[in-house]
This record gives sequence, structure tokens and C-alpha cells, in this order.
Amino acid sequence: MPEKGWRLAILLFGLAAPPSGMMQAQGLEERPFEVTDGLFDPDIPDTLGLQPIPGTETVTVFRGSETVGQYNHGAVLIPFRGRLYAQWQNSARDEDAPDTRVLCAASQDGLNWTAARPLLGDLEDAHSSGGWWTDGTTLVAYIVRWKRPDEGVRSGVTEYMTSIDGENWTTLKPVRDQNGAPVDGVIEQDPHRLPGDRIVSAFHEQPGLVLAPWYTDEVLGVGGWTRGRMPNLPYDGDSSREIEPSWFLRSDGAIVMIMRDQASSFRKLASISYDRGVTWSNPAVTAMPDSRSKQSAGNLPDGTAFMVGNPTASSRRFPLAMVLSADGFNFDRAFLLRGSNQLPAMRYPGRHKRAGFSYPKSVVWNGWLHVAYATNKEDIEISRVPLERITPGRNAITDD
Repeated sequence: MPEKGWRLAILLFGLAAPPSGMMQAQGLEERPFEVTDGLFDPDIPDTLGLQPIPGTETVTVFRGSETVGQYNHGAVLIPFRGRLYAQWQNSARDEDAPDTRVLCAASQDGLNWTAARPLLGDLEDAHSSGGWWTDGTTLVAYIVRWKRPDEGVRSGVTEYMTSIDGENWTTLKPVRDQNGAPVDGVIEQDPHRLPGDRIVSAFHEQPGLVLAPWYTDEVLGVGGWTRGRMPNLPYDGDSSREIEPSWFLRSDGAIVMIMRDQASSFRKLASISYDRGVTWSNPAVTAMPDSRSKQSAGNLPDGTAFMVGNPTASSRRFPLAMVLSADGFNFDRAFLLRGSNQLPAMRYPGRHKRAGFSYPKSVVWNGWLHVAYATNKEDIEISRVPLERITPGRNAITDD
């Protein structure tokens, strides 16, 4: 089969590995992807030299205030039964405060949103947004319940509740592994489905928060989770060097998991799996600049790989940009979502508050790529890009 043919087959049908000989030719120690030289211009910090895509729209889902909570962060989206749902963590003033709770809102068009409401009642422990999943019939909300600090080491567990209408919810239950035991860790907000229904995500395990990839073949994503095998890079801290991952598929069928680097290289780390999430390569420092922040990645309906984040090679979380690759091997297109001139002044002080467009998470829905994020950790906003503008072979800036 010609190379283009087998790559398409792997992408569509989820074959477990490259054709015979490709593993030896590429190897698990290969660089996960390349970044075209000069894609970002550090001499233009407001935009990195990037242009916005015509037709991009931005909407505020929730505006923080003294009455409804000044701190808002960790937004994540999911489509369900013709509506787009958002959840995020909310507190009166500070990050990860004891009063942290999860709010949610919904929209029928992605632009007009319902009033925010608590996703669940008061809990004894602080809890934060763990993300969503759905099998198309049932909506799953993951909730991270934070344990009370033990000798200064922060840790938590992942629980879930379900709904068939997005309004009425079951009680909380623990997310379980393949042996039926509760998973002792904090789920990352960004699970994706491989061809063939396998769900791949990651948990930050205890003690501390040590990242490991996990997968399950149960379609609802609440049980059957199995730990993948990925070595962690050496790091001196309560967490692993690798945290807060997301992932995309390359055109050869490999999963590429990108991760925040706690060692402040200000580059994304990445690891590769050729066997559907069971084993992973040693994480490598890539050429993709980063702000040492949570990011978003995935594939568009045509297979195009994307990343959304702050490619500043510094701690600045602005501007917010989208980077694209037709095959997941070389990222050669990048566009501006929000520039520094669109960043409002921070309104409220608070612990770990900072200026910027933080922690984006993305979903494709109704012909748009919707990107949710927190602005200044105060407001929950969405920028959405029309998919027709970012298909390969089209000039997103000038083509009409």
C-alpha cells in the first residue's frame, strides 16, 4: 500500500502500529513533531507576528464579580443533545481556595449562554472542574475533590456524576480502574476517543501530582481505566515534570501527548504511543514554545492536528494562538486568537491571579472550533473559528 494510503487507513481505522520497518526507521526516541522555523516572531510580543482568522468570534460566558466570585478558571466544553455545555471552577477570590466550586452554563448556538449555576451542591472539601465525557446518550461530569493537605502535599481524587438531560444529575461516585478500585488521582480535563472507541486521557497520581497516561475501552469513561506506561523525566518536586497534557493523532496513527514542563524550559514536552496508549516514549522537549501552562490539542474533522496555547517561550499567557499541521509531523501554520491589545486590565487581586488568556480547552461543534479559556482568571470566554477557514490548502487570511 502506498505511504499515503496506509497513513489514511491508520487514521481512520486505528491500526496499532506503523507498517513493518517503520518502527525501526522512526523509533520511539524520535522527535514527536517539528515546528517550522520563524513561525512565531518574538520581536512582536503582542501578536508574535500572527494574523487573526476572518470570521473569528469571541463571547463572554461568565464575568466574575464580587457577588458571584472573582476567581474563575479551568473552563472546558462539550456538545450534548444539541447544546454546548461549559464547566469551570469558581471561588470568591483565590485560586484553589476552600470555597472552590464548579459552575456550569449551556448554549444552543455557542454565543448566547444561560446564567451560570452550581453543577452540584456544597461539599465538605473543595472541588474543581474535571471535564466532561459523553457516549451520546449520557453526559458525564468529572469532579475533582481535593483532599485536605497532608504535610503540604496537595492531592485529590476524581469522581463523576451523570445526566441524560444536562439538568438533573446523579450523586457522585468514584471513577474506577480495570479492577473496580477507585483511581487514586486527578483526571486531566481533556479525554479524546481513538478510532475504535478507546478513550485516552491522563491522571495526576498520588502522592503529590505525578502524571501518567490512562485509557479505557468502556464507552462512558467512568470505569475500566488502565494505566499506560510512560517514564517520567527526573524532577525535584511534589509533581512530575510533566503535567496537564492534551493529545492529537499523527497521520501514521501515533498518539502524540503534549505536556506542560514544570522545569520551565518554556517548551512543550511530548511523548508518543504507537499501541493505542499502552506504552509511551520518554517525554522529549520539543521545539514548540510554551508559557508553562495548560494547553489544548486535537484533530479537526479532516485529520488536521491542532494545538491551542500561549507560544511565548516565557511565562506570559498572552497572546492566545492556534497552531496547525496537516499531518501532525510538522506544524507550519499559526493564527492569532486573542492579542495583547485585547487583554483587559485585571479587576481583582487574588492568590495566583495573573494576566492572560489561560488554560484553553477546545471542541469542534457545528462547523466551528470553540476554544474556552479564562481571561485574567476572572472571566470565562470562548473564541471560535470557522472550520472552513482552516482547512489545508486554503489561505485562512485572504480566501473568500
